[in-house]
Order: sequence, then structure tokens, then C-alpha cells
Amino acid sequence: MKFVGQRQEVSSVMAAATIKFIYLPVLVFSAILLISAGSIAPDTLNNGTNITDGETLVSAGGSFTLGFFSPTGVPTKRYLGIWFTASPADAVCWVANRESPLNNTSGVLVIGSTGILRLLDGSGGQAAWSSNTTSSAPAAVAAQLLDSGNLVVREQSSGDVLWQSFDHPSNTLLAGMRLGKDPQTGAEWSLTSWRAANDPSPGDCRHVMDTKGVLPDCVSWQGNVKKYRTGPWNGLWLSGIPDMASYPDMFSNQVIVHPDEIAYSFSTTADMAFSRLVLNEVGVLLRLAWDPASRVWNVFGQAPGDVCDDYAMCGAFGLCNVNTASTLFCNCIVGFSPVDPTRWSLRESSDGCRRNVPLECGNGTTTDGFMLVRGMKLPDTQNATVDMNATLEQCRARCLSNCSCVAYAAADIRGGGSGCVMWKDYIIDVRYVDKGQDLYVRLAKSELAKKKRWDVEKIVLPVTASLLAVPVTAAGIYYLAWICKLRGLRRNNGNQRKMMLGSLSASNKLGEQDPELPFLSFRDIVSATNNFSEDNMLGRGGFGKVYKGMMDGNKQVAVKRLSEGSRQGVEEFRNEVALIAQLQHRNLVRLLGFCIHGDEKLLIYEYLPNKSLDYFIFYAGNKRVLDWPTRFKIIKGISRGLLYLHQDSRLTIIHRDLKPSNILLDADMSPKISDFGMARIFGGNQQEANTNRVVGTYGYMSPEYSMDGAFSIKSDTYSFGVILLEIISGLRITSTHFTGFPSLLAYVWSLWKDSKAIDVVDPSLVDTCSTTEALRCIHIGLLCVQDNPNSRPLMSSVVSMLENEATPLSVPKQPLYFSQWYLEAQGTGENANKSTNKMSVTVLEGR
Repeated sequence: MKFVGQRQEVSSVMAAATIKFIYLPVLVFSAILLISAGSIAPDTLNNGTNITDGETLVSAGGSFTLGFFSPTGVPTKRYLGIWFTASPADAVCWVANRESPLNNTSGVLVIGSTGILRLLDGSGGQAAWSSNTTSSAPAAVAAQLLDSGNLVVREQSSGDVLWQSFDHPSNTLLAGMRLGKDPQTGAEWSLTSWRAANDPSPGDCRHVMDTKGVLPDCVSWQGNVKKYRTGPWNGLWLSGIPDMASYPDMFSNQVIVHPDEIAYSFSTTADMAFSRLVLNEVGVLLRLAWDPASRVWNVFGQAPGDVCDDYAMCGAFGLCNVNTASTLFCNCIVGFSPVDPTRWSLRESSDGCRRNVPLECGNGTTTDGFMLVRGMKLPDTQNATVDMNATLEQCRARCLSNCSCVAYAAADIRGGGSGCVMWKDYIIDVRYVDKGQDLYVRLAKSELAKKKRWDVEKIVLPVTASLLAVPVTAAGIYYLAWICKLRGLRRNNGNQRKMMLGSLSASNKLGEQDPELPFLSFRDIVSATNNFSEDNMLGRGGFGKVYKGMMDGNKQVAVKRLSEGSRQGVEEFRNEVALIAQLQHRNLVRLLGFCIHGDEKLLIYEYLPNKSLDYFIFYAGNKRVLDWPTRFKIIKGISRGLLYLHQDSRLTIIHRDLKPSNILLDADMSPKISDFGMARIFGGNQQEANTNRVVGTYGYMSPEYSMDGAFSIKSDTYSFGVILLEIISGLRITSTHFTGFPSLLAYVWSLWKDSKAIDVVDPSLVDTCSTTEALRCIHIGLLCVQDNPNSRPLMSSVVSMLENEATPLSVPKQPLYFSQWYLEAQGTGENANKSTNKMSVTVLEGR
């Protein structure tokens, strides 16, 4: 395919997903050009010129460099690659000779008069790699490295692009690159993993555009096994990655469907330095964004993200839900049962489900209907058909008239929605996701009638009983039915309130009566949030969305609306309502009320105008808002809030999910700990407990909790220590690029050990930082993240150490770099549900 000019390097695709511990390959360059003082490396290679090992091309703006490098531990192998100049040791974006490394430093890159780029072994003259392109006639040609990271070969007279590296991705997708296919020529633009962290040769993992289905979809393969599917494009995002819409101020995404091109691409906004998608050696696709202030790559998301992302995890007609309290993540869709119940009980659910009652279809008539399932990642569309001109009602009729049609859904959700997709025979790879789509599943009439019959019985039975005591007249029957319905509606809120609060009520746990917490009407909340308007939305997370509302005329509130597929289920909702209503402290968020309306579960909090802590400490544009005095105040406020939970409240409370996104800031930038859905209460002299269901966020979970399920107040102390070091450094615990260090903890420990701890401090704090206070905080942070929980201080001691400089500090022990070796042992990234023996690990995403 011939391009004119730059072809504008197609804009936009795939954005983030949730922030975690995946450690990318760390490369050590053994030879990079040493440019003489005052000289500037060129960006262009002209006819008859070359670059040798030790020389480079540097893009005009200095963003990218092309040259030779050797991976860590393999100094004898030399590769020609392109890397991000500011981060050369861990950001190789493209490698030419992946399969043919040079064995010495005699390599030469040359360009011929016909536009062919060749990488030659200078000692033997053999070609290790070639671009295999020629112009139609001999002409002046040149190869130029652009500031996008694209190496292009052009005819100088016409400007036509003869070849470009963007058409030949390695394991990295940059802004402007494409992930897709040319249906006419069969050309494909896909990502292929490295073989290992220090081996750029093609690995077993690939991420490709799947054009076999009727809607564009992206699929990750490991060998010949399909491992992960993003879900089809719905006009706004890939249906299995709703977080793509979460960062409109950073990334934009697009799917291009042309006769000669079906592709994803992404672009970054002007104030976003650089972003890239990297397929690592174990097949995890990472969204990374460069933070120029801290000079690290932050992980914005990953795919797959959890156990329900495993392709066809629950088989045909199975539905995966990572938010269930059970360790059985798979369930059959209503109207279906496991094909092999014994295997399902052993957590082998790939056989899927089968119908309880066959469909009635034949002779052109049917009494079948459809059940609406909300919040879905749409099924694989390889066995589907699509009609972009049909309405959903037309789609329903067509599906009913086709005996093999089993489900349908909207194909494009933009605006009011348009088009529809229909599945034949089965649906597979279905799961709950935040902002998921509506899926209409075909069921037999008798299956659809079961729920309706139960709803009717709740009214009819009381009416029947009443008729035994009154004269039977038509008016009497209607009157009694109406009275029973009204009474049922009035009782519903009270019954639901008791049900939701039941097992964790204040009388059971806190020694008092049920909390006098307002049970607010759904209608009032709808009115307060302008019908949950997108303009009122403050943010979203694994639990659902948070909206700003106005109640009682002028009282601002924050409304947390738990989604149907929320990670915060019934137990966690009940826990938060019963628990936080009894907690009163200036550094804990106040819960003002709650609402239960059908499947809706809502929590109403005090409104805090300054969002969460992570919004300020991790994003370059916001860092300077929090100067050192403010950060020190926040550190002390968090410690006081934890001390209240651990010691000063009536019972000992373990938060279990403490992290910056759960620290909210009020108008004065004072911190308030929030999200008590995962909290646990200790009674009497209880000091420690164990659980088979580990919940929390990797990096903030202590080693003993994540590995063995053992938690105590010292688990929260560990989380506090991580947050403290993040506040000081402005670096996420999930940042993966501390050159030579596996984690933030290792980085901080190394500097502290070498008496260089002050280098940990966020550069944005230089003008306001108190060296004494900062060093003391770093010391305290290291004490809190020690491996042995018995070595960590109590929060009472932490508060004393923070507020009284005379309080002596013990010498910390080297922290266990837990996240690294645990993840390597698991073989995949975090944010995954794993079962080790009988323990379930559930990782929760931040807001």
C-alpha cells in the first residue's frame, strides 16, 4: 500500500483499565552513541549513507532514538531498535532484526538508491534484516525518524512513503499506529510479545484484530489458544473495556472500517506526553503513560484484568461474575443449567450450560420470548450476523422468526443506539462489566413465566386469604388487591432495609440498636442527581459510579450507585451501611443515608469537592497543588483516622482496602478515609483473623494477607506505609520502571540505605519541602512496610512519631519485594482472581 506524505498515522484505540503490578522487560543498553559536545544527532539517513554500531538517529524533537542495543545479560547479541529517548532502558518500541541478532558490534544500517533499508553484519557482509521495499524507479530516497517514533522511507521528490516501521509493529503500539488488517491484501498489523524479558525474538503471544466476527474485536493468542477477547466495538469503546471511556482528557480511541482497512488506533491529547500499549512476554496488554515529572511509565490499565477475562471461562451460555462473594465465578444464565454439574463443582466450567426447557420453534410460530441481562461484555460474534439498519424491535422479530437465533443486542450504542447483532446457536465468553451493554437472551415461555408467577403470588396469596373473611364481590376483590399492593410497596423499603442490614446490624456488631440512618427514596435521589446525568458524574470505579447531587434544597451530596456487576456486593453494601453509620471522626467520610430500590443499591455521602488523593499526587499537572505542608497534613490525618479505627472506636476495625483512591479530600485538603465495604471488625481480645477470600489491591496488601489470608491491624499499617511513600515520592507503587529496582519499596530502601533518601522526594516539592520532616516520613514509611507484621509499629506509635520529633525511630528491616516474586510465581499480572489451595484472591480496581 502506497502512502502520500505521512498518511496522518491513523488516530486512536484502546485505553486503560485499572493500575497494577506488571513488571515490563528492563533492558540495559551496552552501547549507545556518545555524541561529541555540542553536536546534534541527525534524524535522517540519505542515499549512500549509513550508521554504524555506536551511532544513532534522533527524531527532530528528541523524543525517539534509533540505534543498536544489547538486552540485559546478553552482551554478545546486538539489535537495531527504536526507543523512547527519555527512558531508553525500558522503552524499546520497535526492533528490526528480532529473529537475526548480530553477534558483534560491527553492524551497519544502510539505505540503497531504491529505498531498501538493510542491516548488515559489517564483518561478514551478510544482511541480518531488510525492509524489502523498492520505489518504482531509481530516485533520491531518505529514511527519517519522526517524533511519533515512526521510521519512514520516502521518495524525496514526491514525498511518498515507500515503507514505514509503523506498518511492522513489534510488541508495542504507539499513538498513530494501527492494530488491524487490510481485507483486500491480507496485510496485518499486530503485536507479538518478546520471547523473554531479555530476548526480543518473537514470543508465543500475539494480539490481533479479529475480523472473523461481524463486529471488530481484538484477541490475544498464546500459540494456537485464544486467551482473551476485548469484546466487539460498540461505537464508543470495546464492550469488554469500558474504561476506554474513562480517560477522555488523556486518550482518545477509534475504530476504522474501510474496504482496505479495519483497524484500531489511539491518540493522546496535547498535554499528554506519550502513551504506549505493550504486549508483555506473558501475553498481558499494558496501557502505559509517561510522567515527565517523575520520569516513570505509569500503568493505566491491563488486559486481561481478572479471571473472568479468560476466554470462554464459563463456556456456552455461562456468565462470569468476578464480584461474587463465592469462589465460583461462573453461573449459568437464567433458564440454563451446567452441562456437567460435577465438573462445575470442581471449578471446571468450560463445558458451559444447556437449556432447562427447549425452545418452541417450528411451523412459523413460537411462544418464546427474551430475558434482558444487563451490564454485559457482548459475546464472541463469530457465530453472529449484524444489520446496522435494523432497530432493536426489528431485531427481536427477526430473531424470533429464526429457530437458531438465541440472543440479540444493539450493535452501536452511540446516541440512542443503532443496528443490532444476532447470535446463532450459542453465546460464549460473556461476563459482567461496568458500563456493560444490554443482552437479550431467548428463553422458552415457561422459563420466562417463572419469575412473573412468583411476583404475582406475592400479591394473590394475601388477597386470597382476605377473601375468606369478606363477601366475594368483584369490587371487593379489586379493592383488596389494591390495598395489598399498596401495603406491600410500603413494607418493601422497610423489609429491604432489614434484609440488607441484617447480619451486620449495629445490634449484632457494635452493641447498639440499628443505626438511625435515613433510608432515602429512589425518587428523591433521581431528582437530586438529575436522573443520574453524565454531567453530574464525579467518577467511576469497580463498584459503579459516583454522582454529585443536591438534596434538601441546597445540600450537596455524593451518591455512590453500585452497578449490577459491582465488585461491592450485597455483603459489602450491608457492611458499609451498618459500620460507617456508627463511626464519627474528622478523618473518616460521613455516610448520610442509603437507598434500596429493586436491584438498585445506593449510598449517600457527604460531598467532598477535591476528589481523591491519587488525583493530585500521581498526575503531573496536579502535583504542585499539594505542597509539602499540605501533604504532611494529609499524612498525619490519615494516621489519625486509622488510629481511631484500630483503637479509639468501640471495636477494632480493619479497613483492608486502604489506598490513595480511597482517601478523599475536603475543601481544606483534609483527608477522609472512605469505602468501608471490605472492612472487618475484631471483638474482645481478637488480634488476628484468617480468610479464604482475600480482597484488596496488590501493592497495598501486606505479604501475610495476600499469601496466607492473615489480616490484622498491622495489615492496615502496611497499606499506610505504602501510601506514605507514594505521597512523598509522587510515584505509584504500581510504577514498573525504577531502573534496576523491582518496585517503589526497593527503590526507596536502596536510597535510604545509601543515605540518599532525600532523592525520593517528588521534584515538585523542592521549593516547599522540609528536609527533616520528609526524611522522618520516609523512615516511618519503611518501618510500616516491613515484612514481619510484628516489626511494624502500631498506629498509635506512628501518630506519635509523626507529631513529635523527639519520639525515637527504630532501624527498619529491608522490606520484602513481595509484589515482584508473587506475580512471577503466579505467571500473570495482578488484578486477577486466583485460587491457591482453597484461597480466593480478589483484586479491586481503583476509581
